[in-house]
Amino acid sequence: MVRGARQQQQPRSRLVPRLSGTVEKPPRKRKSRTEFALKEIMSSGGAEDDIPQGERKTVTDFCYLLDKSKQLFNGLRPELVVKKLRYYARFIVVCLLLNKMDVVKDLVKELSDEIEDYTHRFNTEDQVEWNLVLQEVAAFIEADPVMVLNDDNTIVITSNRLAETGAPLLEQGMIVGQLSLADALIIGNCNNQVKFSELTVDMFRMLQALEREPMNLASQMNKPGMQESADKPTRRENPHKYLLYKPTFSQLYTFLAASFKELPANSVLLIYLSATGVFPTGRSDSEGPYDFGGVLTNSNRDIINGDAIHKRNQSHKEMHCLHPGDLYPFTRKPLFIIVDSSNSVAYKNFTNLFGQPLVCLLSPTAYPKALQDQSQRGSLFTLFLNNPLMAFLFVSGLSSMRRGLWEKCQEYLRKINRDIAQLLTHSRSIDQAFLQFFGDEFLRLLLTRFIFCSATMRMHKIFRETRNYPETYPQLPRDETVENPLLQKHILELASILDVRNVFLENTIDDY
Repeated sequence: MVRGARQQQQPRSRLVPRLSGTVEKPPRKRKSRTEFALKEIMSSGGAEDDIPQGERKTVTDFCYLLDKSKQLFNGLRPELVVKKLRYYARFIVVCLLLNKMDVVKDLVKELSDEIEDYTHRFNTEDQVEWNLVLQEVAAFIEADPVMVLNDDNTIVITSNRLAETGAPLLEQGMIVGQLSLADALIIGNCNNQVKFSELTVDMFRMLQALEREPMNLASQMNKPGMQESADKPTRRENPHKYLLYKPTFSQLYTFLAASFKELPANSVLLIYLSATGVFPTGRSDSEGPYDFGGVLTNSNRDIINGDAIHKRNQSHKEMHCLHPGDLYPFTRKPLFIIVDSSNSVAYKNFTNLFGQPLVCLLSPTAYPKALQDQSQRGSLFTLFLNNPLMAFLFVSGLSSMRRGLWEKCQEYLRKINRDIAQLLTHSRSIDQAFLQFFGDEFLRLLLTRFIFCSATMRMHKIFRETRNYPETYPQLPRDETVENPLLQKHILELASILDVRNVFLENTIDDY
């Protein structure tokens, strides 16, 4: 979860509330499944320790308010009803962060009923805005392009957090670094992407990819052979995260500097950028780290002397942009960068000035036309890093799948990840920066998913342009990783299991 991340001072919707502060007791309660779900969240074995203190207080307060609200409804003023609606919206955000999608769906239904009662009971002017809140959260929970179905056609809620067997294990003899991921800045500034409150779909997916699945310590202790004292499982920490929605350059740099300052020894800072690309204007005689553009930062508060962006001299660099050169000071410590943008290639132009481990994973800068209309529901590149099987199904033209086949494919994908890990660690020409990060479970999984993503796109029939492929800094040895015959064979096998082999090229591999 987001542990102790300080809130940025961004303008907020006057409907969707902050995640802190006190709230008066709201009115009326409907009897629903939500209360039972709340109790399950708070009482499930081992789960409470995985809920940050602030969010646990929100859950507790919400239970209390629901219980008391039925006594307060008659004769209420409209502002008290609005407080209740705001609390619903706040709690929906908390449940999204906890990945309790079943509770979110129940809350959305209840919020819809409460809004309808509110607008009928009072002569309000904010009905359109509250309906917009409902539309936002509905679009958010329906953003996944593929549904996993039970036998009775109910939707399976999948978790994309790091499970106990999620990351490929390091084999004995593998030489990798001992760095661990400590902090992550997750930045979202994409135009027109589905969002709720200050959380875009891409931000949410990366947040989940950097979370561990809560471990029930009681069930772990009951495993055969587990001793009471010596073998007691230890609770692993999640990386500390900052969620920044449309930050200005000043805000982004402030959080970067704070995280850099507090980064422990032998730790890694991850920066995830999901943002609109900013391209260079005019010609430049040099090719430095400020000559290739970068990604957009919010311009609301950084406009100097009232000058708009389009009025600035073309010989000047774009000021509302995070250029690769802006990150140079932070390469004094291990830095892992993920850029999902139409100008991600700007970040290929790095120079490792200080000799610390540095890797950039860069999205394609364009997608085939058949996939471009899906951009509002989140980036395909980030989906591969969050849920590679769902992304594979999407590019294969599948929109639903039975649970049994899904689990079979997930098991095969784990085998693919294990083989990718071996390809990386056995490579003789790979840059050592990749191996320095490979000792951390989160970064290891992101690297193996990235290679699977790149290999899939290179074999797919409609991904035929160079700009359709992800890239890295430093460059990966293609013949040993993304174009390795064994990996290509695995992708075709996975396609055969799904009966979609026809959408992939067969002549890219030799007989293996």
